[in-house]
Amino acid sequence: MNETVTVKEKGSISGFVKSFGLPRLIIAAFLIVLLILSPFVGADLPSQITNIIARFSWNGILVLSMVPMVHSGCGLNFGLPLGIISGLLGATLSIEFGFTGGLSFVVAILIATPFALLLGSIYGWLLNRIKGGEMMIATYVGFSSVSFMCMMWLILPYKSPTMVWGLSGKGLRTTISLEGYYNQVLADFLRISIGKLTIPVGTLLFFAILALAIWAFLRTKTGTAMTAVGSNPSFARAAGINVDKIRLLSVIMSTWLGAVGILVYEQGFGFIQLYMAPFYMALPAVSAILIGGASVNKASITNVIIGTILFQGIVTMTPTVMNNLIKMDMSEVIRIIVSQGMILYALTRKTEVSK
Repeated sequence: MNETVTVKEKGSISGFVKSFGLPRLIIAAFLIVLLILSPFVGADLPSQITNIIARFSWNGILVLSMVPMVHSGCGLNFGLPLGIISGLLGATLSIEFGFTGGLSFVVAILIATPFALLLGSIYGWLLNRIKGGEMMIATYVGFSSVSFMCMMWLILPYKSPTMVWGLSGKGLRTTISLEGYYNQVLADFLRISIGKLTIPVGTLLFFAILALAIWAFLRTKTGTAMTAVGSNPSFARAAGINVDKIRLLSVIMSTWLGAVGILVYEQGFGFIQLYMAPFYMALPAVSAILIGGASVNKASITNVIIGTILFQGIVTMTPTVMNNLIKMDMSEVIRIIVSQGMILYALTRKTEVSK
């Protein structure tokens, strides 16, 4: 009897390890160890948990934007900067037109939407033209769009004194403050503060609404067709599904979510960052969803949540704990090492899955 129980327990433990994944368990265990260590090295635990929750709420939608393209078989969206640029255009034009407060956030989404639809359509058309080479096209789109916009931010005829360079009056600044605009517009909504622990309920609710919408969409007829296209495009085509149309829809959805995601990130961060900033957003988002358990052709909302918490938790906690241990401020160096290491692991895992 005891032997049977032991065998069952072993089976359940090994089954859990297999389903959750040993690397993710190691990362989760490391995060828990860092959280346990933080009070002993002089770091304030409630403040660290607040930072993790805040960073999750900022980045969650950017990671969520990976899901539609993965489901349709278009692969991981290394072209995320295209959606981010749409969001940046919405943000800067909203300020240029004189909108302030929470209204500037709503207007930014409304302005970003047509840009996302247009750029997503072009992006989707390119991916449909070169099936099997989606990663290459996505990477090219990400690089080239950021480089192109580095020139456009300098020559577009913006006039708002909050955004343009002071002396010349031409070209947008590298960093634009959102004070007086949509800074913390979601984070401050229904915010809960318990001592030093702060929960940005509004931002989390906004993420939850979009995540629920994607979850519900994937269970509709069109969403099921999208999954079928990603799983077996030949079977989907034989079943009468327009494969190119479904793939195009997934790319447009992903681009739009990227546009909204960067606006949510900005309202939490408090600044708009232009020029090369969008270039550095794609790899962490791709890495987070892979660390969460997704593959190049399968992703879920659970993968998004787990991956974002693990990635942002490690990136937040490691520099803090290490700085307090060695009594030296090396936070940026440690953050770069840790984040790039996790990106390297995630991309290595992607290659293994692809094989």
